[in-house]
Amino acid sequence: MRQDKILIVGTGALGSFYGALLSKAGADVSVVCRSDYPTVKQNGFQIKSDELGNWTFKPSQVLKSTAEYKDQADYIILCTKVIPEIDCVELIKPAVDSETRITLIQNGVEIEQPLVKAFPDNEIISGLAFVCCNRIAPGLTHHIAYGKLTLGQVNQAGQASISSQHLADLINKAGIESKVSEQILTDRWLKCLWNAPFNPLSVLSGGLSTADILSTQEVLIRKIMQEVMHIAHACGHPLAADSIETNIRNTYAMPPYKTSMLLDYERYQTMEIEAILGNTLSAAKREKISCPTLETLYSLMKLIEIRVNKIQH
Repeated sequence: MRQDKILIVGTGALGSFYGALLSKAGADVSVVCRSDYPTVKQNGFQIKSDELGNWTFKPSQVLKSTAEYKDQADYIILCTKVIPEIDCVELIKPAVDSETRITLIQNGVEIEQPLVKAFPDNEIISGLAFVCCNRIAPGLTHHIAYGKLTLGQVNQAGQASISSQHLADLINKAGIESKVSEQILTDRWLKCLWNAPFNPLSVLSGGLSTADILSTQEVLIRKIMQEVMHIAHACGHPLAADSIETNIRNTYAMPPYKTSMLLDYERYQTMEIEAILGNTLSAAKREKISCPTLETLYSLMKLIEIRVNKIQH
């Protein structure tokens, strides 16, 4: 059987972890990484998993850009942050050919359209990672809990694709649950239900864990989640009536966790404010949905962003 050729673009916590899993499942996995390039080129990635044990992932090719890739990729998997300064289309364009499936495992809502527009003849797969995973040092990833990956075809919505299922099968083979969804855009709104309160509140609280935030601010969290529910419904993606209760219950059960937005803030890096909150508010405005709590949250985060930008420069 032919070995799958997979190119991971963006090798922070998510990219390195899922790349390592795909390699463990037998795929030929190469990576594009910039900040960790010297370490990864020499030693590969060290994966420290509380559930799967520890192992080293040595990519087939360690690259500084997609233009250096020396194969034809069956899958390009984008795991970069969704921030204004990263042009995902330009980032992957040199390595995309007619048979490449483009997969994004990223945060936010309504983020797929630029890829669909730029690559109309390629299959676009959207992916959602439900995982507690942090990059704790160059080339070192700590997998704390979970890992479930949901995949679904975007440019033929409502239809499960063979390519999505094949990718899910590889992840399952490596020991982490993965499934295919025929309503991946609705699932993306479901994930936003959690991201919209916990990511910004972790920053605004000065670094509290999800457990501390929830135990003291459950009323506020429920209010934010309810606004996201209303927006999702107006956008044609109604969420199950028990979605808020399920998210609250699951968060109480999970280990204390630093969100990705908090980690970016602590490193004075650009945060995914627009992908998670800005896009949600744009959708609300388009659909004429009132969401005062989300608007306040967004405004407060934009003030934090000004501080980060001053420190960066």
